[in-house]
Amino acid sequence: MAAVCGNADVFTGRVPLRNPSPSFPRVFTTQAASVRAPGPVISTEMASTAGTLDSPVKQIQIEGMVVLKIIKHYQEEGQGSEVVQGVLLGLVVEDRLEITNCFPFPQHTEDDADFDEVQYQMEMMRSLRHVNIDHLHVGWYQSTYYGSFVSRALLDSQFSYQHAIEESVVLIYDPIKTGQGSLSLKAYRLTPKLMEICKEKDFTPEGLKKANIGFEHMFEEVPIVIRNSHLINVLMWELEDKSTVADKHELLNLSSSNHLEKSLQLLMDRVDDMSQDIVKFNTYSRNLSKQQQQKHQYLQRRQQENAQRQSRGEPQLPEEDINKMFKPPQPPPRMDTLLIAGQVNNYCQNVKEFTSQNLGKLFMAEALQGHN
Repeated sequence: MAAVCGNADVFTGRVPLRNPSPSFPRVFTTQAASVRAPGPVISTEMASTAGTLDSPVKQIQIEGMVVLKIIKHYQEEGQGSEVVQGVLLGLVVEDRLEITNCFPFPQHTEDDADFDEVQYQMEMMRSLRHVNIDHLHVGWYQSTYYGSFVSRALLDSQFSYQHAIEESVVLIYDPIKTGQGSLSLKAYRLTPKLMEICKEKDFTPEGLKKANIGFEHMFEEVPIVIRNSHLINVLMWELEDKSTVADKHELLNLSSSNHLEKSLQLLMDRVDDMSQDIVKFNTYSRNLSKQQQQKHQYLQRRQQENAQRQSRGEPQLPEEDINKMFKPPQPPPRMDTLLIAGQVNNYCQNVKEFTSQNLGKLFMAEALQGHN
């Protein structure tokens, strides 16, 4: 297998490449704030030795220390809706992607012209290599605000990764849901159908219909397994025994109005956006139908006039390019609508999970109250 790294001197030969490219889109705007997406750093000298996996990645094994680093990164730099991002490092073992390390991507404004993000990643991976730590690019991570992560920015960034590094994934960390008592960390990849559409850049309604792409066929979730070494497990047991913190019962907290209200508000905003896109598409359909009628009427008048001229013995009118006279209206891009539909579906799933948990708590509290 070939390696993925910043330059030719950072190489140990583990992760394969496919169609590497030296440049990737990095700057994008999320719903909450303007952030800079970490793009994969790949050596052009290694492109010729790239190969492909015999089987796709079917499982992700992530070290517990990586999860703690991601959580710590958000706690230190993320404030509310602020999005934090970072780079995932690891290796591929058969059909399993092992994420063994990560490092945060520093936040900076456009005024920081001296900051070179590519050089920063290269230096980080080179430093990790010098201390004999896995340093190969296998994806990136990003925090989310109430599950708001399905966007064109994330799609473009993940396409750049998967187009260059076939096994790349994006980890989505939800600090809001994690604060409710359950760790929310999910891994996503673009489906093969969507990868082909993005390569061809055919986002027209006809292209998406031909490829049979729907919002449910855009991202695929890869199961995650969190792994700790035996020494870390022993240490955690010792720390738990020595802990003097009293047991807390936040998991049984029945207050949920704030979380549910915010989720429903974001859901309504996305439904409004979808309604606007539907209006645009209906307007395009009406304009196209109206133009087709005008074109048909023009051809009929043309034929009648030529028939009259022929009966009078006059030469027929020269043929004209009908497409130049009636330029078809530009169809609106449908990819944004699919992304909005995917985000709406994600909000619905979050609300469903959250309300089902609260209903379980209510039934439990009712049973305990009746028992007493």
